[in-house]
Amino acid sequence: MPNHQVYLRMKKNMELTRYQVLRLKDIAVISTNDAKKSQLEDMPIYRLGKKDKNIVVIDSFLVIDHLNRVFPDLEFQLVGPNQTIVRIEKQRKSPTVFIALGVWVLIFVGTAMTIMNFHYDVSMQEVHQKIHYLLTGEQEEYPLWLQIPYSFGLGIGMLLFFNHWFNKRFNEEPSPLEVEIYNYQQDLDNYVIHYENACNDVDPPHTSS
Repeated sequence: MPNHQVYLRMKKNMELTRYQVLRLKDIAVISTNDAKKSQLEDMPIYRLGKKDKNIVVIDSFLVIDHLNRVFPDLEFQLVGPNQTIVRIEKQRKSPTVFIALGVWVLIFVGTAMTIMNFHYDVSMQEVHQKIHYLLTGEQEEYPLWLQIPYSFGLGIGMLLFFNHWFNKRFNEEPSPLEVEIYNYQQDLDNYVIHYENACNDVDPPHTSS
C-alpha cells in the first residue's frame, strides 16, 4: 500500500509574546487526506526557552527528518518556504502621550527643515519670481498666486506619494515607504536565516529542553 502524501507549507514568519512549546500547526500549514492529520498538527516540534533569546529559525529539513522517524508510513512533501522565523516579542507598555507628542514634534520640525533647506538650495523663490516675470512681464518679490498653490500642492503630493491619510489608504497599491520596509524585512530575514539557522547544531529544533 503506497504511503499517504502530506503536504507541508512552512510559515515564513511568526511572532510570539511568551516562551512556549511550538506544535507543527503553529509553524506550518498541513494538507493531507490521511486520518492522522490532527495528530500531525498537534505534534510538538520545539520548546522555546530563555536560551533562544528573541529569534529562532525552524528549518524544514529537521522538521521533516523528525516527522519521518515518527510517521514512517507517511510521505512528506515541502511546499513554499524552507524555514520559519520565530520572533519572541515581549509585551511593551504603550508610549505615553508626551512621548508620542515629542516624537511627532521632532519629525515635524525635521521634515520642515529639510523642505526649507531644499528650497533654499535650489532658490525656489527666485524660480517663482522668474516664472511670474515670464508670464506677466512684471517684477514681484512674493508672487503669492504661485507660492500658495505650490505649498498646497507640495502637501497633497506627499499624501498621494505615501498613499496614506492617517489609517486610510487612497488605493490598494503599496507606498514607496512600505516597499522599502518590505525589502528591508526581506534582507533582515535572509540574514537571520543565514546566521541563526540551527540546522547543523547538535541540539536540533525537534528536541525538547
